[in-house]
Amino acid sequence: MTQLSEALAGVITPEMLEVARQESIDPEWLRQKIAAGRTVIPKNRRREFMVRGIGQGLRTKVNANIGSSGEHYDLEEEIAKLQVAVAAGADSVMDLSTGGDLDGIRQAILEKSCVMVGTVPIYGAAARILQKGDQLVQLKVDGLFDEIEQQCLQGIDYITVHCGVTQRALDILEKSPRVCGVVSRGGSILALWMKHHHCENPLYEYFDRLLDIAYEYDVTLSLGDGLRPGAIADAGDQAQIEELVTLGGLARRAREKGVQVMIEGPGHVPLQDIVAHVQMEKSICDGAPFYVLGPLTTDVAPGYDHITSAIGGAIAAGAGADFLCYVTPAEHLRLPTLAEVREGVFAARIAAHSGDIAKGIAGVMDWDRQMSEYRRALDWEGMYSVALDPELARSKRRNSEAYDQIVCTMCGKLCSINLGKETSAVPTQAE
Repeated sequence: MTQLSEALAGVITPEMLEVARQESIDPEWLRQKIAAGRTVIPKNRRREFMVRGIGQGLRTKVNANIGSSGEHYDLEEEIAKLQVAVAAGADSVMDLSTGGDLDGIRQAILEKSCVMVGTVPIYGAAARILQKGDQLVQLKVDGLFDEIEQQCLQGIDYITVHCGVTQRALDILEKSPRVCGVVSRGGSILALWMKHHHCENPLYEYFDRLLDIAYEYDVTLSLGDGLRPGAIADAGDQAQIEELVTLGGLARRAREKGVQVMIEGPGHVPLQDIVAHVQMEKSICDGAPFYVLGPLTTDVAPGYDHITSAIGGAIAAGAGADFLCYVTPAEHLRLPTLAEVREGVFAARIAAHSGDIAKGIAGVMDWDRQMSEYRRALDWEGMYSVALDPELARSKRRNSEAYDQIVCTMCGKLCSINLGKETSAVPTQAE
């Protein structure tokens, strides 16, 4: 049984009870959302950790990507990134390793992670081929599915699978005036293989085989956007929409088999189009949880893409996106450092919380109200205690001349709050 099949049978699982407790919602209401495919609880039946729910009516969750590359791999560094991401408040990590001992890195992350762990199995399958000195087109269908099953057996909670990169979608793409073409690694690997072999995408053609594996381990499928826009000029083109329509149909097939499913989304999207993109996914995919990378709202800010993604992520979350993948300042440039992982998580958390306020998620404004009350009282310790990043807030103030004073160096004796207190203490003429 899976979380979805249990929900469809009217059963409230211990995981549903835990998520309901975290979110302060009715467990039966949550069960109904899971049964309808609008909420998921990614949890491999072989793992135990603090689960999180993703979907309608829940707080927007944040994922942090970690993992090695063929050019740089260090197991201790990846574990450190995991620890930094979790300490910063990430609800999930994805191991995107493509270099070094792939199984060893993944196993170590699974053993040390107290949050859900996702992967992109085709990365592992492709990396193994390159490590042997072979060409990517030598990927075997059975080899790809063996990799998927092995990762699920290890305990992975959700997997990104680019099932919507079909021959039809690629035909549309070839006639497209795209600026950046295919920017998804998984999508590009599959497109290369399909073009060489003149075959359909095996993840699409043998989707039922994928569902059987996912059901056995209760692994949530994150249907990947292999044709997502990698430039804001490419957002919303025909190839992207074609893939999304295909994913909507596959999501329905997954739910019929009792397999939990999310839909992945862009990418790079101009500010004014983000809400429409979220609404389109929710409509085409029957309200399935939406997992977005950013979206990044401009292409011209390398080094600051944690900011461009937070801008887009806040709008997407407010419009109904359920799961934000962080972007670090190193995006488009190199692997992130530990400090950049931390920055990326906090930027995404700011976006998620801002979106939750816009969505009207119950209780989220209480946090902001408490901060406002501490600010009115000039209670610095109180402010630190509820700050998103207490360590950063305290360090900023510690490095000022007014650290041991009630005011800050911005206003000093012209502090508006203190002046306001003095004004309220002045008796009126009537008094």
